[in-house]
Amino acid sequence: MDALRSVFSSTPAASAENKMASNVLITGANRGIGLEMVRQMVEDKGRVKKLFACCRDPNGPNAEALQDLAKEHPDIIIVTMDVNNLESIKEAAKVVGLKVGEEGLNLLVNNAGIGLEGSIQETTSKQMLDSFETNVLGPMNVIKEFLPLLRVAAKASKISGMSCNKAAVINMSSMEASMDITKYTYSEAAVVPFRVSKAALNMVAVCASEELKKEKILITLMHPGWVRTDTGGVDAEIDVKVSVKGILKVMGTMGEKQTGMFLDYQGKTQPW
Repeated sequence: MDALRSVFSSTPAASAENKMASNVLITGANRGIGLEMVRQMVEDKGRVKKLFACCRDPNGPNAEALQDLAKEHPDIIIVTMDVNNLESIKEAAKVVGLKVGEEGLNLLVNNAGIGLEGSIQETTSKQMLDSFETNVLGPMNVIKEFLPLLRVAAKASKISGMSCNKAAVINMSSMEASMDITKYTYSEAAVVPFRVSKAALNMVAVCASEELKKEKILITLMHPGWVRTDTGGVDAEIDVKVSVKGILKVMGTMGEKQTGMFLDYQGKTQPW
């Protein structure tokens, strides 16, 4: 698990007490990239103190794999959170706040999202609104409600600058949000609600990165690659293990230069 060790290993500016991102939260953790991220993080023993795996229905059939994983790893704390429901997000923040206390939250991964398809002519207002609710308002509200816990972690850390070991928000975006790339990929994947909502998420994240820069809270965006998940489909280029391994490796290199950037799972800068 060399990639994971690079995320939660000490940096030259870090003291021995700060060599791991103690408290991590992942939304949409019951399947796909979110579930694999939980798995790879907890399998490297001693690197995560508390991992809050959030999903809408922890007791439902879609969360069975997460429940099984949590039985094997006591570091996993499953938390109910519906990113489409502000009260649910607020309640989750209270639960996590009580668990982390004065340590705060070191790393928040905004992973939950939906991928609705449709061309301009086919897309309905409801599809667009649903996509914005989940892919834009959801991550924005999660950042806002967990910001107090990120601030606690940033102030408590002895790490200078910005780092995923200190206080960071990683927003899972997509190459399909890129306006430059759309001209080359649109004919194969119209997916207008997904493209437009993820492009809006990119702007939210860049705005947040500017707003929180002075507080040394890192905010960035990541394209996980074309991954074989429910959203990516069976014909996608890579599996979730390859994607997540790359994501974690890139996260381990992030500092002040990466805040507000749009990177892929290999660390390549993506065009806006």
